[in-house]
Amino acid sequence: MDAVRRVAYTLILYALTPLIFYRLVFRGLRSRGYFSRWFERFGFFPDPRIESSIWIHAVSVGEVNAAAPLIDALRERYPDYSFVVTTVTPTGSDRVRQLWQDRVFHVYLPYDLPDAVTRFVTRVNPAIAVIMETEIWPNLFRQLAKRGVPVLIANARLSSKSLKGYGPIRPLVRAAIRSANFIAAQSQIDAERFLELGARPERIRVVGNLKYDMRVPDSLIPQAAQWRDAWGAKRPVWIAASTHEGEEQAVIEAHSRLLRRFPDALLIVAPRHPERFRPMIQLCRGYGFVTACRSEDRLARIDSQCFVVDTLGELVPFCAAADIAFVAGSLDPIGGHNVLEPAALGVPTLVGPNTFNFAEVTDLLIEKGACLRIADADDLATALQRLLGDTQKRKAMGEAALSVVEDQRGAAARTLDIVHRVLAGQNPITLGG
Repeated sequence: MDAVRRVAYTLILYALTPLIFYRLVFRGLRSRGYFSRWFERFGFFPDPRIESSIWIHAVSVGEVNAAAPLIDALRERYPDYSFVVTTVTPTGSDRVRQLWQDRVFHVYLPYDLPDAVTRFVTRVNPAIAVIMETEIWPNLFRQLAKRGVPVLIANARLSSKSLKGYGPIRPLVRAAIRSANFIAAQSQIDAERFLELGARPERIRVVGNLKYDMRVPDSLIPQAAQWRDAWGAKRPVWIAASTHEGEEQAVIEAHSRLLRRFPDALLIVAPRHPERFRPMIQLCRGYGFVTACRSEDRLARIDSQCFVVDTLGELVPFCAAADIAFVAGSLDPIGGHNVLEPAALGVPTLVGPNTFNFAEVTDLLIEKGACLRIADADDLATALQRLLGDTQKRKAMGEAALSVVEDQRGAAARTLDIVHRVLAGQNPITLGG
């Protein structure tokens, strides 16, 4: 029966190929990066002549950032291996190049078509595949299993929505999961969901969240202080991080209300997707705000009321320069984004009601007093006014955030040990005794 399902699944993918091209064109109209390197998405790229690689797959920017401490540790521990890092999105691709330039080989992961994944695996020749979070592709996993390539699902998470969403291909996903050598789950809830999906109990353990191991460069805090001096050291500053189109209006209206109480307040806004950079700038200026942006002005000025971060990979430095961070993707039912970036910097955080993508992390920060949940867009301005008027509250929240992050570190070291054991042909299940 699985063979029949696999044939049907593959035939449907081939039948949908024209729609895939249309989707690339549509997305390219919004983000120009989708117009380039189409052949890579079907497994066609120059042969890098790799004898043996450690391959890490990270879908987009968030997964690349989460994988960064692990990749750096792996590169240090295994200097004789080539490193391959794949992504799906252009923003993820840009982040890989920003972090490692040509020190890793980067290519897009192809679609889950048998010929495409065969070409890809043949060219990168992995000794191990480290798949970040929730990327489970039946044909890819089958190809890796046929070649005897061990698979580690690292920083593994599975939302209830994803668990329910596999539908008719769930048996194929179950077979893919069962072929994995090890699943390093972020949390007990994630582990239980993977077990429900069909993971082998003897191949899964809770290892923790790699995002807690985010490294804060020593230069970041002095740089943030320097930026604050440039636009006014004593000004109240808040950042709306990773905003989506449906949240932009709420952010601007909250800032408009905030200016009534704090006339010198500065909003830093970082849209999640590049296609929203220009519309965000136009929206700020449409409200009559004095607006600067990273690509043209580099930094906010003394008279700036809004500053749009219209570049990629610079969210963390600007978080470090803020008094409060609102982590977006949480007002609309998107599921929220990474609350650990501001937390690792000791920045108090606000989130909306929809944080199911980072439920456990967000709930822990709220429980420890490092994060506040707002009910809706109207509540955003109220919470900002309250916190910006209470220095001691912000300080306590920041200290709580740093404490949570420090207590939860260690997933990168544990995952590194698992990779070592898998490469050595050992059973990772003995990790930690």
